[in-house]
Amino acid sequence: MKTKELVFAALFAAFIGVLGMIPPIPLGFIPVPITAQTLGVMLAGCFLGRKIATLSLILFIVLVAIGLPLLSGGNGGLSPFMGPSVGYILSWPLAAFCIGFMTEKVWAGLKTWKIFVINVVFGVLLVSLIGAPVMALITHTSIWAGLAGAVVFLPGDCIKALVAAVITMQLKKVSPIEEKVLNS
Repeated sequence: MKTKELVFAALFAAFIGVLGMIPPIPLGFIPVPITAQTLGVMLAGCFLGRKIATLSLILFIVLVAIGLPLLSGGNGGLSPFMGPSVGYILSWPLAAFCIGFMTEKVWAGLKTWKIFVINVVFGVLLVSLIGAPVMALITHTSIWAGLAGAVVFLPGDCIKALVAAVITMQLKKVSPIEEKVLNS
């Protein structure tokens, strides 16, 4: 792995941590708050590509686990990995990988709507399909109740998916994916 790729991975881990400084929006009926950090997950995937994005999210999770307060609300350490948000958090590397993989596949004919669809499928639906059932198991509710509760995240997550797609299109020329395509 090149130094430049490691720097991108570290920068995006830091960026996702910065997004965690935006106060979470708690909901009374579901124990997982609305955060801005899934925007960073989607951006990492569609801007960095599968390898660097996955590394970035793994690095982020390791930094949280060793105690850095990078999660929304200033949370860090091992306690978030025992709480209702753990399924969402642990789904992020997989989501970033899938978004990156699919973005790399369509890079030659990249369009905003394609990235948006990829982000919705893997950054919104996949994260919810992993996070909501885990949340339901931890809170001792039915999986269907967890999935129904997670519907509240869909409008905001779709907006984040669109924002990530627009930003990626604007920064396409400096993306590591672009460099990889040009060197192939």
